[in-house]
Amino acid sequence: MRHHKQLKTILPIAVLLLGIATAWGLLANKPAMPTQAPVSEPPLVTVLIAAPQTLRLDVQTQGVAQPRTEIDLVPEVAGKIIFVHPQLNAGGFFAKNDLLVAIEPRDYDYAVAEAQARIAEAKRLLIAEQAQAEQARNEWRTLGEGQPTALAMREPQLAEARAKLQAAEADLAKARLKRSRCELRAPFAGRIKEKASGLGQSVQPGEKLARIYATDVAEIRLPINIEQLAFADLPLGKPEAGKLPLVNLTTGLAGQMASWEGRIVRTEGIMNEANGQLYAVAEVASPYAQRNGQPPLLTGLFVQATIHGKTRQGLFVLPPTAINASQEVLLVDARQRLHIQKVDILRQEPERAVVSGGLKAGDKVVTSGIQVPIAGMQVKLAAPAEKARTASPTNFSNDPS
Repeated sequence: MRHHKQLKTILPIAVLLLGIATAWGLLANKPAMPTQAPVSEPPLVTVLIAAPQTLRLDVQTQGVAQPRTEIDLVPEVAGKIIFVHPQLNAGGFFAKNDLLVAIEPRDYDYAVAEAQARIAEAKRLLIAEQAQAEQARNEWRTLGEGQPTALAMREPQLAEARAKLQAAEADLAKARLKRSRCELRAPFAGRIKEKASGLGQSVQPGEKLARIYATDVAEIRLPINIEQLAFADLPLGKPEAGKLPLVNLTTGLAGQMASWEGRIVRTEGIMNEANGQLYAVAEVASPYAQRNGQPPLLTGLFVQATIHGKTRQGLFVLPPTAINASQEVLLVDARQRLHIQKVDILRQEPERAVVSGGLKAGDKVVTSGIQVPIAGMQVKLAAPAEKARTASPTNFSNDPS
């Protein structure tokens, strides 16, 4: 009985020890698992096949339309206004030689009549003096001896009479000139900018009656910075008639986009000290002529200007994302490995970059897909390479600011 009790105690302990030994043996003798190095997939990249293009490098700027000729209408004589042109109000139109303002002329008519009377009197005195001079010469030939004096021949008196006639004639011309100035006529076809007088008002010489401007030509001053001078063939010296650059002007007006064409006729010749820019002057002929429903180029209208620039060959156009801050691009070779290439940026624009050097036709330029580029790394093309679209010529613009 005692032996049976010992067996019941030892048997569970032996089974437990046997299980522990078996488990340890399995763990100690388990087969080693084979290890594999992690495999990294080449990054997918989008590329653009570089193609040289012929581009017209336009210059983008802006300005305000102003009349080429603008003057104050001022009288040269005093008096009361007795007539004003029906269109003599802000915005009114007039033709060349139209009578804009008339001043009371009666005082000047009287002056003309008085001057005519003085001429008649001066002529009478001259005729009388000529007769006396002729009589003096005859008497000297009959009674005189030796050389006669000028006074005896009445030469000073005759010269005085002639001078008085000339003075009277000058007074008449002056009186007639003042009389003609009672009528203020338009020196050109134009429009009224502002009115400063009215019917019945008494005015003095030099007093402003209105401000008028011509409608034959509009001018727009366009700021050009130093960098833009390389792209536009501007007349920095005396302009040549056949080499004036074209300029397109656009703006939103009356709910639609309006455009006009003009030419750069001159530059102002000096760099502005405040902003370091050169101002080019564009002219638009007949700005108020409405052709094909086109609105007029109103004075004071702000317009965007595109100056036709120089044309250059062998340029490449890339999206801005293809170029990093160091002016480098990523190229993919025939083995689909990455290369870092320095390029020459001719112009950087918000939506494109114009490259003048560092690329050749057929280069595959990476446009997206790589965050941290490493020279020589393997890449994979995400899609068939897209060719750069070509144009001959294509215009591009840059901001002047």
